[in-house]
Amino acid sequence: MSLSDKLQIPKPNADGRFAAPVPPPADSAADALRDAQAQQAVLAEQLDAVNALLAKPLNEILADRERFKESAAAWDAFGAMWMLSQRAMKRVALDLAAQLGVSEDAVVARALVHANEVLNGDGADLGGLVAEAQLAHIARHKPLLRKQFR
Repeated sequence: MSLSDKLQIPKPNADGRFAAPVPPPADSAADALRDAQAQQAVLAEQLDAVNALLAKPLNEILADRERFKESAAAWDAFGAMWMLSQRAMKRVALDLAAQLGVSEDAVVARALVHANEVLNGDGADLGGLVAEAQLAHIARHKPLLRKQFR
């Protein structure tokens, strides 16, 4: 079937307005049946998934939720530990820089240069301080990190 077979040229009504286009009828009853069967299969899969969930005992559903909450709490604690360690290292860097007469702005600018080397360089690992697994993790989040380290 070509485009010209599907092309409909609307004709204006007596008052000059155009009627909304009417979708073309199904090519055949077989096409309509096939579409209905496909939709029925999708709905059947969704129903099976809901029934599987409802078939679980409530204590299993709540146990899954409890494991999720424990996992979220562990990640939250890890995030707090990471943030504290980063702030402590920044304080050390700023204290040492002050002893050397280097300003805080210069320290931050230098840190951004190093971060951008890792984000934009091929294999830059801060002199071996970033492990291969950490570089892979950073690579997965490069678009977000590039926005942060501008």
